[in-house]
Amino acid sequence: MSTNNNMPQSYNDRASSTGEADVGVDPASGSFFSADYKRHEDLKAMLDSNKDNLKLEAMKRIIGMVAKGKDASDLFPAVVKNVVSKNIEVKKLVYVYLVRYAEEQQDLALLSISTFQRGLKDPNQLIRASALRVLSSIRVPVITPIMMLAIRESVTDMSPFVRKTAAHAIPKIYSLDPEQKEFCIEIIEKLLSDKTTLVIGSAVMAFEEVCPEKIDLIHKNYRKLCNLLVDVEEWGQLVIINMLTRYARTQFVNPNRYGEHMDNERFYESEHSSQEDQTPVTPEAPKSFTMDSDHRLLLRNTKPLLQSRNSSVVMAVAQLYHHVAPKTEVGAVAKPLVRLLRSHREIQSIVLSNIATMTTTRKSMFEPYLKSFFVRPMDPTLIKLIKLDILTNLATEASIGIILREFHTYVASSDREFVAATIQAIGRCASTISECTDTCMNGLVSLMSNRDEAVVAESVVVIKKLLQMAPAKHKDIIVHMAKLVEKITVAMARASILWLIGEYCERVPKIAPDVLRKMAKTFITETDIVKLQVLNLATKLYLTNPKQTHLLCQYVFNLAKYDQNYDIRDRARLLRQLALPNEKSGALAKHAKKIFLASKPAPVLESKFKDQDQFQLGTLSHFINAKSSGYQELPDWPEVAPDPSVRTVEAPMPWTDDQPKAKKPTKKKQSFYSESGESTGDDSSSSESDSDEESSDESGSEDEEESKSEKSVEAAESSAAEVSSSSEEETSASEESASETDSEEEEKPKKPVKKPGKAAVAAVAKQQLLLLDFDDVPAASSAPALLPGNALAPSLLTGAVVNEKTSPLQVTVSSAVFVPTQTRELLNRISGSGLSIDYRFTRTQNIYSGKMVTVELTLTNSSDQDIKNICIEQKKLSPGMDMQVFPSIECLNVNQSQTVSVGMDYADTTQPATFDVSTADRRYPVTLHAPVGEQLQPIIITENDFVSQQAKLKGMNEIIGSVEISSDHANESSIKQRVYSVANVQQSPCTNLAVYRFASRTLSAGALVLISISVDDNGKASITVNCEKMVIGSMLLKEVKSALKST
Repeated sequence: MSTNNNMPQSYNDRASSTGEADVGVDPASGSFFSADYKRHEDLKAMLDSNKDNLKLEAMKRIIGMVAKGKDASDLFPAVVKNVVSKNIEVKKLVYVYLVRYAEEQQDLALLSISTFQRGLKDPNQLIRASALRVLSSIRVPVITPIMMLAIRESVTDMSPFVRKTAAHAIPKIYSLDPEQKEFCIEIIEKLLSDKTTLVIGSAVMAFEEVCPEKIDLIHKNYRKLCNLLVDVEEWGQLVIINMLTRYARTQFVNPNRYGEHMDNERFYESEHSSQEDQTPVTPEAPKSFTMDSDHRLLLRNTKPLLQSRNSSVVMAVAQLYHHVAPKTEVGAVAKPLVRLLRSHREIQSIVLSNIATMTTTRKSMFEPYLKSFFVRPMDPTLIKLIKLDILTNLATEASIGIILREFHTYVASSDREFVAATIQAIGRCASTISECTDTCMNGLVSLMSNRDEAVVAESVVVIKKLLQMAPAKHKDIIVHMAKLVEKITVAMARASILWLIGEYCERVPKIAPDVLRKMAKTFITETDIVKLQVLNLATKLYLTNPKQTHLLCQYVFNLAKYDQNYDIRDRARLLRQLALPNEKSGALAKHAKKIFLASKPAPVLESKFKDQDQFQLGTLSHFINAKSSGYQELPDWPEVAPDPSVRTVEAPMPWTDDQPKAKKPTKKKQSFYSESGESTGDDSSSSESDSDEESSDESGSEDEEESKSEKSVEAAESSAAEVSSSSEEETSASEESASETDSEEEEKPKKPVKKPGKAAVAAVAKQQLLLLDFDDVPAASSAPALLPGNALAPSLLTGAVVNEKTSPLQVTVSSAVFVPTQTRELLNRISGSGLSIDYRFTRTQNIYSGKMVTVELTLTNSSDQDIKNICIEQKKLSPGMDMQVFPSIECLNVNQSQTVSVGMDYADTTQPATFDVSTADRRYPVTLHAPVGEQLQPIIITENDFVSQQAKLKGMNEIIGSVEISSDHANESSIKQRVYSVANVQQSPCTNLAVYRFASRTLSAGALVLISISVDDNGKASITVNCEKMVIGSMLLKEVKSALKST
């Protein structure tokens, strides 16, 4: 770097030579505090140099700064210029930088739109894909039409990588503007018909994000997806399998509906034989059931993916078999899932949770792999708990001995949560396998003498649940637990013992009153859950043995009556009325014994994963056992299978009609272009990328090089018509129309000289000024300070041509039809220390300049003293903006208001004006926003001029939207009033009574603004805004829609 004599030598230069890229911008650097320090000057000089190695080094340092979280936004103009660099590595880094700062600096990103559009025509597929990726990553709603056109062109690109990038851009444009769903569905349908494995996965991903309910798009591509599944990339396989799982649940019948009577055909039998043997499914003949051939095709083509190295793909195939396959074939996924348990602990937890759910209904699948679920000492607690659940689910009479011995070792673990779960697992084994109930009960009783209090408490809780199943056999255990009340301090364990004694107090009539006496002594110090059980015990003892417990029961109720917890007080009040009835007691007191001493059903000890089967395996909702955002429920099996013929596609048929049409004009083109090929040499280079993107299917023809220039002219006409039409045709239809147009144009100029005819066609194409073709515009040497509209409107880039065309238009400036009285707050009286400022737009001619918006400011003094020397200072305006301030106010008395006017030239942008309102002692920074509707000037225009000017402002300059209008406001007066309230426009005449037209122009640049509103009989209004300034048009459309929608 030191060899470059033209570059200024700074500390940053010396730092980069030593390998420390960002030392120069470190605050600890000495040069940071120097007076002549210029931030990033060395990087800007490197980016402006002519050497690619210096530019690459500068971009690496900039990307390094961005990665470290440092601000590099001031380098945006210097970086954007290098998008045109021929060095691919520099271009890639520039695109990465632009994606990072596109959202933060939308105006600057809009200036670089033209460079991205040129990148879409680059010969290198990586550059085309990168340009599309950056363009789709700019989250600016106003460029949605540009993104739509770019995606439409990229879908027909010859490179599969570019088409894949286009598929990734579809969800982005849908999230940015959901109203473009129909456009996205059209593009997705084209991508799904792609036969390249690189594109298929991304196309299905876009389908899942945008329109998963449009299952008819999958019918004709179903068999292709199944056959290409093995060759698709891993993450594409994951998306396709999940989509096909839902598809199979809607298009095939349940293979397990008839149990084991279904036909056990060979798994890898040929598709042809399965199609011939297929018989209709009827409940009367379950043995004749044969699986649908397409259903079998799905299972056959996904089974090899169980050997995938990607754990997500294996898990996806496993969930597909679990939800779709017959019971006899689901066992094939057991071994691959067990193999995944050797992966990282994160993967283990996901796989184990899915296995735990599968074992609740398919226990026999994983019985051979029982030892694979034994807990290892190094396993995290979460994995230990899931393995415990799986072992409990797999427990049978044959394996219970091994499992209980394993549980015996787990109880000695130092992990208390794991030990508690182990004791619960022992209780579950005792409840599900009756042969080992006594063994488990004895083991749990022995644990009650454990030194660890948590172990004892959990044992008591589990024993309490087991005793409810057979209390008569275990009277001794209840007595033993009653003796432990004083020793156990865990609240849940004490509450469980008291519940048991109260529930079976008739079996221990001598012990129960003594336990109540002891608990009454410590009632005040007990926890709330124990107090509630003491109240229940006192009530049940009084109902069964009132002679011994009457006074004791009253004592406990009196203690609870004054307890601090309202729940305890309410419970005591309720139980007193039932257990100790008086004259005021109701009828329920007579049935107190039936209420409290009724037999209660024994608790069912189940796996916590049993209810997770309601969610699809492998999803986030299944893992957290709750419906997450974006989760799609698995559909139920249909009773009758839909028509399978919808999946039958005759692939050769569509091509037989197109091929003859394509061949005939090509023969004519050979002779036609052979004579005029020399005259079109200058245009061939500029139209090369256009022809590649417009017709990728014709790229293989021999005469492609000769026909590029003519195709570019036709592409200009077809794309302009395509943008202006409200309903977009598919690519195949547009190619047919283009070929027919070619033949018509060639038939006319057969005898005349061909060169003038081609020049005339080229002139027509240039006059149409194709919106996305910026190659005719000479690239500037430095980044110009353009407004956002200049980068998007071709008329501003070729001002001379457009001015000649638009000059015959005669318009008359009109005064405002409606003047809004609504005021907005500019400065709050609290923030302004008593000075408050409100503003409104008067829609009158400004006395300072015709380009300025007149803003009326109302200054009010709400303080207790006079405010002096009020003026505007330190204006912070964007480039191109201007402001005319009001004269200084010497004094504003208390409770006095004064009205002044200012002029604002917003330069046809949405940027606010920031300035300071200064008084004698303070300054208050304020921001003045102007809606785009207030930056307009109403004009009077004839109907013919309106139609002609609207026809010129098509394509990127036309923005269309729709809105529902209530029947009360669908009349002409209401629509006019609402439009006038948000925009300073003038209504234009229209012969169609259902269409309302309004015209105006921007104050600063005088750009024409046309608004058309068409209302149908159902109250749906279609709004069209035509304006050279895309930002103005887009924002105005939103404001008009909001005004018409409001009630």
